[in-house]
Amino acid sequence: MKWDALEEEPCSLARTIGVIGDRWTLLILRECFLRKRRFEQFQSALGITRHLLAERLKKLVRNGVLRRVSYQESPKRYEYILTQRGLDLHPIMMALVHWGDTHMLDERGRPLLHEHKTCGKLFDPVMVCSECGEPLFAKEVITHPGPGARPTDGQPTAQDAKERRDARAA
Repeated sequence: MKWDALEEEPCSLARTIGVIGDRWTLLILRECFLRKRRFEQFQSALGITRHLLAERLKKLVRNGVLRRVSYQESPKRYEYILTQRGLDLHPIMMALVHWGDTHMLDERGRPLLHEHKTCGKLFDPVMVCSECGEPLFAKEVITHPGPGARPTDGQPTAQDAKERRDARAA
């Protein structure tokens, strides 16, 4: 798989990595979720070169993750604001933060704590089943080919998976 071709792969993870899967893009997104919007803010927070930052911001805009909004006319300057597509990356970012908080901490502890505004409590992000609300663990998840899967010899089809689910439910 070529890096430039990931966005065309028939795999949701590969396509996602093609958009957000490099360190600078993830760090730019972190800054967006920390409510930074301006080129100079990103550059100052990250120490990234202007060229690399401009390239990553253009890609995020092109892929609909950020939108570019003018905030000054002379000289022309822009803010980069998360779109709904960008906001939908929040669970992914929180999962990465949680993994880091669990496995990469040093003696200083967590660098940031997250508070749920609705209940006022500090929280750890957890993934739950959209159907039953129970926490999800890797060993409890089964995958089946979806309608967009690439046909592979010997692999069950989406129809086979549906028939197995229907048989279990019966």
